[in-house]
Amino acid sequence: MTNEQLQVIAGIDTHADTHYVAFITDTGLHLADKEFSTTGSGYRQIIDFLTRFGALIAVGMEGTDSYGAELSRALAQQDIQVVEGARPNRQARRLQGKSDPLDAYQAAESVLAGRAGTNPKSRDGAVECLRVLRAERATAMRARVAVVAQVRAILVTAPE
Repeated sequence: MTNEQLQVIAGIDTHADTHYVAFITDTGLHLADKEFSTTGSGYRQIIDFLTRFGALIAVGMEGTDSYGAELSRALAQQDIQVVEGARPNRQARRLQGKSDPLDAYQAAESVLAGRAGTNPKSRDGAVECLRVLRAERATAMRARVAVVAQVRAILVTAPE
């Protein structure tokens, strides 16, 4: 079987410093896995790795709204379908322990089994602008409350 005919699904377990990528075939056979850094060059290496094994059906990824947000955007720019992976199988984790390769393979298997979630948010446009503005406003309000409380405490304890 040549690589052009091979249909593959990737799974990615995301973390702050590294992402772990695993491949399965459309029949569930484990092909390969590898760890990459969470840098621009790491993302380019992941994209190269994703195109190495055959026709990519989809990528199941954990944490598309947190550690995987930037990678999710990079993959979307390359027209690679990303699907929010289902939560890892707790029973398998208890039997085999916490493992990045296991989590990556399970993310790919959740796409194959149809258990994966929805497509990740794009995190751009007007909605993203409003989200950032609301987050900044909330932070500013907390800071204002803290400053007012500090000034009151100084006034209460200050000499006449």
